[in-house]
Amino acid sequence: MTESSSTRPPILVTGPARSGKSEWAEQLAMRSGKSVTYIATAQVNPEDAEWQARILQHQRRRPPHWKTIAAPVDLLPVLQSSTLFDCLLIDSLGTWLANVLDQDEAAWEQTVQALLAELEQTSSLVILVAEETGWGVVPAYPMGRLFRDRLGALTRQVGQIADPVYLVTGGHVLNLSELGRPLNESFNIGDE
Repeated sequence: MTESSSTRPPILVTGPARSGKSEWAEQLAMRSGKSVTYIATAQVNPEDAEWQARILQHQRRRPPHWKTIAAPVDLLPVLQSSTLFDCLLIDSLGTWLANVLDQDEAAWEQTVQALLAELEQTSSLVILVAEETGWGVVPAYPMGRLFRDRLGALTRQVGQIADPVYLVTGGHVLNLSELGRPLNESFNIGDE
């Protein structure tokens, strides 16, 4: 963070594939009134035409005055260089995780803690998009299970510091911060 000012919690937008979560995050960024920087976590692969088409679809939706930074691995320097006047849209945590999935448990835990600490310190408006991958069948192969479990845990950890947290599914947006309560919040049975 380059300016001394109050911090603000990040915004988390989560949901399944093709649900509209990126579009909702983009709308939030447009409404922020801040200078928007889109943090693209996807790695360009010219040999994968379908992947390139997905990237192009995201690029076409973004206003031309938005700045774009490719950060498939190193999110911290981008967060650290932002200011109070910035809105950072990170799309997406799942793609970023896939790029660093080869980290062992100790390195991964350090990476997560550093990311969470930076998200808690920044004065920028940070909007993070995360995929929900754990609503289906348990993957049959170890790397698939590792990806699903790490993404689920990371999304939960970000969700604990984020405000608001949105779930986008079926083309509808739910503000989970208004409709639900944090899992770690105590309550009496019957308060529901």
